[in-house]
Order: sequence, then structure tokens, then C-alpha cells
Amino acid sequence: MTKETVIDRINSFLVEEFEVDESVIVPNASLKDTLELDSLDYVDLVVVIENNFGFKVTGEDFKAVTTYQDFYDLIFDKVSAE
Repeated sequence: MTKETVIDRINSFLVEEFEVDESVIVPNASLKDTLELDSLDYVDLVVVIENNFGFKVTGEDFKAVTTYQDFYDLIFDKVSAE
């Protein structure tokens, strides 16, 4: 799977599941702030990732994630490792 495919899939489910305008999803934007994530939303995000990519992420995985680019890189690295 290419990085562009991963990014497109991520952006698509973020728009659908979190009802965010696609225009705010830019690589350097804050994932938490633009999606207005709270702790329950992170659980939802983990479920959506599992449903779309077939693997689980943990709280540890999210420690280094602050921007969309960080999020894209995390998911792409996990997809590539499988």
C-alpha cells in the first residue's frame, strides 16, 4: 500500500467518522485540536484504524503523535511492517 493510499484512506474515515471538514486535515495541523479528541474519541479512533487497516494501535503508539503527519507516518509504518 502506498503512502498516498494510506493518507487518502485516513482522511476519508476522519471526515466520515469524526465529521471534520477535509480542509482542516493538513499535515502540520494538530490532530487532537482539529478533531477535538477526548479520551473516548481516541478509543473510537483505535477502532476505526483496526476496521480500516486490520491492526490495533495502543496509547503508547499515540504518545509521539501530535500532527496529522505523525499520524500518517504511524499508520504507514505499521502497514509496511505487516
